[in-house]
Amino acid sequence: MSQILFLIISGISIYFFAKNLGKIRRNILLGKDIDLSDNKPQRWKTMLRVAFGQTKMAVRPVPFILHLIVYVGFVLINIEVLEILIDGIFGTHRVLSILGPIYDYAIGFFEILAFGVLLACIVFLIRRYVLKIARFQSPELKGYANQDAASILFIEIILMAALLIMNAADQILQSGGDEHYLKAGAFPISSWLIVPLFNGLNLSNATLIFAERAAWWFHIIGIFAFMNYLPFSKHFHIIMAFPNTWYSNLKAKGEFNNMASVTQEVKLMLDPSAAIPEGYQPPTSFGVKDVTDLTWKNLMDAYTCTECGRCSSVCPQNQTGKVLSPRKIMMDTRDRLEEVGKNIDTNKGTFVDDNKNLHSYISEEELWACNTCNACVEACPININPMEIIVEMRRYKVMEQSSAPNSINSMFSNMENNQAPWQFSPMDRANWTQEA
Repeated sequence: MSQILFLIISGISIYFFAKNLGKIRRNILLGKDIDLSDNKPQRWKTMLRVAFGQTKMAVRPVPFILHLIVYVGFVLINIEVLEILIDGIFGTHRVLSILGPIYDYAIGFFEILAFGVLLACIVFLIRRYVLKIARFQSPELKGYANQDAASILFIEIILMAALLIMNAADQILQSGGDEHYLKAGAFPISSWLIVPLFNGLNLSNATLIFAERAAWWFHIIGIFAFMNYLPFSKHFHIIMAFPNTWYSNLKAKGEFNNMASVTQEVKLMLDPSAAIPEGYQPPTSFGVKDVTDLTWKNLMDAYTCTECGRCSSVCPQNQTGKVLSPRKIMMDTRDRLEEVGKNIDTNKGTFVDDNKNLHSYISEEELWACNTCNACVEACPININPMEIIVEMRRYKVMEQSSAPNSINSMFSNMENNQAPWQFSPMDRANWTQEA
């Protein structure tokens, strides 16, 4: 019965996870196509360096070390989860113990990692809610975002505690000679931290077996629940960081993309005899009005955002009291994309105009506060580009709505009339060379 129950729970969990992944993939592909398949060796190198190596996090040593412990723990402890999956399907117990001494060392190392993850998560909670680090107190984190961060940390603490409790009960049962609990594994943390507590309570074998089985089930069900929570959480970056860094923009950060449709129109205007490309359609819109006008990479960025706030903490406009927060730009983009996706689901695959767009989430004041310095892009630990979204939304404001601050409109007027940003006639530019 336990094996059947395990298979049912596993199947349901995997089904819903795959279903939610499919929705996110659909949402990302609502964006415009862009080819980011060039220079594959450089892309693999970037992913290994940034996502696996986490090199961009190292500029802040304390969170880097804590995050590295959680990251390594998450990756390696999943090997023990693999053993739990095999045991659950076939009804075995510590099936990988056939590896002998290697298994003992591995379990001991996993325990140390689990304890490290538990302590790191406690420190993260202290930094966020006791020390109140400034970048975690921004207005955009109020509500669900704040609850999400706390939930994940508590879940990880509870899962690591369940793993240690399971191992502690297992160890006592092994030493008692219970036939189902063959001697296997090394338990440096649980034997020091939890076994004395169990021994002090003088628990019976039946109670220990119940504790071990309960912790085993709690741990694996908790992992399945965590897996299905990820698509609704900022911690989805656990999965998305790797493809997102692979598809990084390899161009110089200060390089702006020309709008192909505008470039083609200018070429045709300057050379009326030029042949019109086959299949060419004149542009009907410019810039970004809604999330579907962004590229799929911009939308992938939105789903990958960790909400760590490093972008906003280095943004000079944010630090001088402006309303701009690059983190909020990414969160708003994701929120709008989720809204569009739900609209499509509700209307059976068709988007029905809801009289909203991305500009309903992001104000003009935010857009025009950005000075395009690329500090946010440089600071992001997983190569997200909020500035690209800002620039494309500005293009819509200027080219579609003729809406821009007066200082910028004056510059446009001067460029048109004087071929320069300044309010001087081209004939007068050299006047400064004349003697007074």
